[in-house]
Amino acid sequence: MQTMPTGRLFLIPSPLAETPFQRVFPAYNAEIISNVKHFLVEDIRTARRFIKSVNRELVIDEMQFEILDKSTSQDVLPKLLDPIKQGFDMGVISEAGCPGIADPGAELVRLAHEKNIEVIPLVGPSSVLLAHMASGMNGQSFAFNGYLPIKPNDAAQALLKFEKRSKTEQQSQSFIETPYRNMALLELMLKTLSPQTRLCVAANITDEHQSIRTKTISQWRNQMPSLHKIPCIFIVMA
Repeated sequence: MQTMPTGRLFLIPSPLAETPFQRVFPAYNAEIISNVKHFLVEDIRTARRFIKSVNRELVIDEMQFEILDKSTSQDVLPKLLDPIKQGFDMGVISEAGCPGIADPGAELVRLAHEKNIEVIPLVGPSSVLLAHMASGMNGQSFAFNGYLPIKPNDAAQALLKFEKRSKTEQQSQSFIETPYRNMALLELMLKTLSPQTRLCVAANITDEHQSIRTKTISQWRNQMPSLHKIPCIFIVMA
């Protein structure tokens, strides 16, 4: 009895900023996106807009979209992969950057491997990697720590832990914050960290207003940037 071919799972990066597609994505991505009809996305509206920007001739209404975000239950994941069992390729698109890297997707990919589904990551911008590339800090050993605790005292303790770890292990430590809390976090870092600890502030990555600067805490205290509601990656290294 002939078995039905299994589809593939493509991990499709999406823009970090309002940047022309050709500037940050290879042409191969557009080819893949144009031929996939089943997508797992964080937000259907923004995913549809992104796909339309890739190829305006695509008929979006002929595509199927399901939500895959931080609230998606693990019990739902097997069902989301049903189109692949039926022989269709699928694409995972997060809100910004690369699926599975500081974005949903890792658990679905884990399940795909368990089911012997081919997983294909496409090339595209990752704010975590781009920030480390441009920071001048250790790119051989680094850690991405996600969001800091919300409470200031807990966040300060986390910052001190990262600072100590960066010094003892020579490992650069990166993290993010909700954009509207950037300034509060920056003020906390300038108050908590040692004056000679280096801090990279990578803001608006890939945008025309991109700014990536590495200075000591002492230097940042004398020239504090405005980061309110701007997507940023922060990296510290003592």
